[in-house]
Amino acid sequence: MFIPVGDYPNPRGVPVMTILLIAVNVAVFVLVSLPLAHAPVSLDDPRLPAYLDLVARSLPRGVSLEVLARQTTAYDLLVFEYGFRADHASLSTLFTSMFLHGGFLHLAGNMLFLWIYGDNVEHRLGAVPFLFWYLVTGAAATLTHALITPGPPLPLVGASGAISGVLGFYFLLFPGHFVRVLLLLFPFYVGTVMIPARIVLGLYLVVDNLLPFLLAPSGPVAYGAHIGGFLAGLIAAAWMRLRGR
Repeated sequence: MFIPVGDYPNPRGVPVMTILLIAVNVAVFVLVSLPLAHAPVSLDDPRLPAYLDLVARSLPRGVSLEVLARQTTAYDLLVFEYGFRADHASLSTLFTSMFLHGGFLHLAGNMLFLWIYGDNVEHRLGAVPFLFWYLVTGAAATLTHALITPGPPLPLVGASGAISGVLGFYFLLFPGHFVRVLLLLFPFYVGTVMIPARIVLGLYLVVDNLLPFLLAPSGPVAYGAHIGGFLAGLIAAAWMRLRGR
């Protein structure tokens, strides 16, 4: 197992937009997600029947809707309303879904990757273009997931599709960069090593996402979004390079 913890070289200057995106995601999690995750819902909530019907379609038969309703939190209904659902797609949820997360580890992993790779891409593109492409590749990731992932249209949330777009940019724009990874090879070796960025990102695309998607396309991880975001970033970076930007 290995975990990216940094990259080299790093640009001079402060990645303002990267920091702002991290701050917004963390603020939404702390101020909205956490409180609502511990708040029960009213059985009279008009969103509850549709939510239960959708979730029940992804569960084994015989699961009690009454028990499911008792376990539902206010955050579940927020995700149901503002996450992206293929059967109720809207322009607003295409973007609001990028700032909601399923838990602390989901948020932490995404923000770690954004911090590692975002500064170089932002430095190359500029702060405003970086934000533009972050949102565009995130939208492309979400739509890709909706198109290629079978099963009930459960709400999709998380920044990983947009961050995968950043990784696609990084792959093409910084071929000579390295990523510092923490290797956890218990009990033989635990430490950090420098690996070429294209190897790390190639493994992310193929081993972490493409192969698992082919084996279990309707699994709990949004592999389709990760693949779609990465390819969108790669294509956008190639288009910009062809235009001499």
